[in-house]
Amino acid sequence: MTHEIPIADSQSRKALILPGGGMRVAWQAGAVKALHEHGLRYSVADGASGGTMNLAALLSGISPDELCRRWRALNIRRFISLRSPVWYLRFPAIGAFGDFDGIRDTIFPGLGIDVGAIRQQRDIAASFNLCEFDSKTVMAVAHGAVTLEHLLAAISLPLATPAVSIDGKTYTDAVWIQDCNLIEAVRQGANELWVLWCIANTPRYSPHLVEQYVHMIEMSALGSLHEQFAQLQAINEDIARGNRPFGQDAPITVHLIRPEFPIPLDFDLVAGRTNSAELIGFGYRDAMTYLEAMTENGTALSPKSTRMQIPPKGVSFREVMSGRITFGQTDPQTGYRDPGAVPVSLNASIVIRDLDRFIADPLHPGELTGHLYAPRLGQNPVGWNGRFRLFSPGSDSSVSEMVYATNYRQEGRALWFDGRKFVRNGFRPWRVWTETTTLHVKIRPDPESDEVLAAGILRLNIFQLLTLLSTAQSSGCQTTFEQAKYLLRFFGFFARQIWRAYFVR
Repeated sequence: MTHEIPIADSQSRKALILPGGGMRVAWQAGAVKALHEHGLRYSVADGASGGTMNLAALLSGISPDELCRRWRALNIRRFISLRSPVWYLRFPAIGAFGDFDGIRDTIFPGLGIDVGAIRQQRDIAASFNLCEFDSKTVMAVAHGAVTLEHLLAAISLPLATPAVSIDGKTYTDAVWIQDCNLIEAVRQGANELWVLWCIANTPRYSPHLVEQYVHMIEMSALGSLHEQFAQLQAINEDIARGNRPFGQDAPITVHLIRPEFPIPLDFDLVAGRTNSAELIGFGYRDAMTYLEAMTENGTALSPKSTRMQIPPKGVSFREVMSGRITFGQTDPQTGYRDPGAVPVSLNASIVIRDLDRFIADPLHPGELTGHLYAPRLGQNPVGWNGRFRLFSPGSDSSVSEMVYATNYRQEGRALWFDGRKFVRNGFRPWRVWTETTTLHVKIRPDPESDEVLAAGILRLNIFQLLTLLSTAQSSGCQTTFEQAKYLLRFFGFFARQIWRAYFVR
């Protein structure tokens, strides 16, 4: 039976470790895709908490590309399913506020999870971690013995969903004890662990009660991870003395991939302040960033390796532009009008980390992640190392540019998507809409190349503009007043730039 995490070579037994993170584990789908494109394959795999969903999908035969597509199409709100009203009459002994109906009937099928297919895998040693509540220990269930009840128990958080009874014992999510099981992967013979970690780790303690619940998970998960780092360090020291505690004769290497800044919480997903597509883009970006800078020694086995930066006060928004591009054309207008042009959409997430610095910098730079959607080509490539600039100096003093640019892969080849909106200074208010919504695109081999492989135009329509405005939000702010203040500052900056460009003679 074929699957998308096939056995690695015998000299380097790689393990894919998928910890939890709630619904935010959509981030892992983007990271898995980047690692798969890089050529990584695994002979061992381990999942805990929310990460078990991605592991189950991959073991069911779902490819990384398909996993990303399925996460984008998933109705996140189906994770939330209320219990029968009779349960709430038993308050406070209601067991949990929700049940598994939405997960069992919509989420698992939507991700392509097939328990029968998982159990049939033969060329990989995979495990799913549960908390056995009776003994307060973690039980790693081998994929050949996993059941639907095990998969549900693996994501059963207290208060959210009921505990699961299996063979007379009670099981819940293992995250309160550990959010990944590095040592189990080592016991299975792995000597290279690829850990996709998406739980936040900053020193900022939130005054909000909901986020304090999340902090409890963070403390438990990270405390266990750091303890396992210490265990791995001891194992490596034992190996250096000539021993082979689990059969390995070389040090265990850990490659920990994580975001630089904490990614949005589940509550942001449900509220629509972020979406799975955005998280996939973040995961792909973070994995590519790690791959480009990694060393053969991997990640240092220290708590410092998991530390993330505190987000400064900034803003973000999502923007979708659609149009047509033709390969073989070098002029955007010609490429757009060509009868053979291919419909393409850019689904971009723009993050301006530090609004004060953004406004002060003459280039007004931000970060761009996201993906291209080209249905006729059957492709949905995710970008990385994206650039965004707003009203930055153009090729001459009379032009300002809005830049939307990113690396992406097409049929295994790295390409550079170079999109620009041209704002021509002068009293021409009738040109505001046309120029600020028209993206002139050139596809190049790389950012420094003058060669143009394809060209075309994408546009922002009125409905896409309204969607953009609805997704605008501030980040790094602790109060509602501060959030509103920074959003107003950003839109005020934008309005001033438009006024100077188009309404000043």
